[in-house]
Amino acid sequence: MGALTIRKRHSIRKDQVAALQARLREQIGDGAALFASDRVEIAETDAPFQLFVVDRKLLLFEKDAWVFPTLRGAIERPFPQRRIVVDMGAVPFLVKGADVMRPGIVSVTDDVKAGCPAVVADVRHGKPLAIAIAHFDAQAMRGQEKGKMAKTVHYVGDPVWNLEL
Repeated sequence: MGALTIRKRHSIRKDQVAALQARLREQIGDGAALFASDRVEIAETDAPFQLFVVDRKLLLFEKDAWVFPTLRGAIERPFPQRRIVVDMGAVPFLVKGADVMRPGIVSVTDDVKAGCPAVVADVRHGKPLAIAIAHFDAQAMRGQEKGKMAKTVHYVGDPVWNLEL
């Protein structure tokens, strides 16, 4: 995927905002309140997912059955839910878009579910590095010893990260 540009931006209705908030609450629980706003816009791009501008910042994205904060949203409005923490050795690979492998995982919050997005953060600073779709639930992920645990869909330096509003 090359550089992204926003073709059009338009506000969504209040009932659509309420539905978006409800779907976000399913993913991150009470942390969804951090993303509440009267001004939510859809940004039309070539991205493989729908992007939402909240208070003039690209903070949410939607794909298939889930809505989740973008990496910028996870950094600007931190929430403790859905976290996969990796050691510092995994950081150089994750910022280039690599998937999350089991040897690099230090901890996983109990609310990580298979097929759902999670924030991947480094162990030293706790900074979000990527958004990934988990292949396993938290308990199953902890029980694994090797292999791919999550597929990265959005990371620092990717076209969505570099998108200018």
